[in-house]
Amino acid sequence: MNKQAPFSVCGESLSAPMHICGFFDSREQQYEVIIPYILEGLEANDKVINILEGNRHGEHCRCLTDNGVSITEKLLSGQLEVLASENTYINGGKFVADEMYDLLEKSLLSSSRAGYDSVRACGDMVWALKNLPGTDELLEYEARLNLLTPKHSCSLICMYDISSFNESTLKDILLTHPYVIKDGKISKNPLYVEPSALLSSLSDLRSGSVKS
Repeated sequence: MNKQAPFSVCGESLSAPMHICGFFDSREQQYEVIIPYILEGLEANDKVINILEGNRHGEHCRCLTDNGVSITEKLLSGQLEVLASENTYINGGKFVADEMYDLLEKSLLSSSRAGYDSVRACGDMVWALKNLPGTDELLEYEARLNLLTPKHSCSLICMYDISSFNESTLKDILLTHPYVIKDGKISKNPLYVEPSALLSSLSDLRSGSVKS
C-alpha cells in the first residue's frame, strides 16, 4: 500500500506520489530548482536518482559537491544514483518505452525494499532531441508513468529545455503531467489529461495511421 511522503519543490510543500514536468530555459534555472529538491531528499532518507547525459556527470557531481553533498559516500551507499541517458532512456541507441518503464518500476520496488522512505527522480529529456528509433513512444511513456506513480511513494521530475524542444512537443508533454514547473514556480497543470483517456486516444491514432 502506497504512503504519502512530503517533499518540497520551488518552495512549495507537496506530497508524493507526483509526476512533474519541469520547463527550464537554462542550466542555471534547472539547478536552482533541482538542487534544493535533491538535498532535501538526501537529508530525508529518500532514494535520489538523477538521469542525464553521460558527458554532464562530472559537472553535475561537482555542483552537488559544491552544495555540501558527500558524493562518494552517497554513491557508495546507493542512496544517490547518477545514471546516463545512454544506459537508460536510450540503451542500445534506441528508446523502448516498455523497457524504460520496467527499469523505473524495478528501481522503485528495490528502493522500497532497501528501506528508503520515498524516491525522488530527475530525468533530463534532452536525449529525445536526437530522434533515435522509438522516440515517437515518448508521449505514451510519459502518460503511462501516471499509472505507475500512484503505486509508489515517489516524485518524478521530467526536465525539458524549452529553448530546444519545439512548441508542439511541449504542448503534448503538458498533456501527460499533472504538475508543471515554469519560471521557477510549480503549479497544477490545467491541460493534464488522465492517462486512460490519453492512451486510448494515442492507440486510436496509431490504429488509424496503420489502416491508412
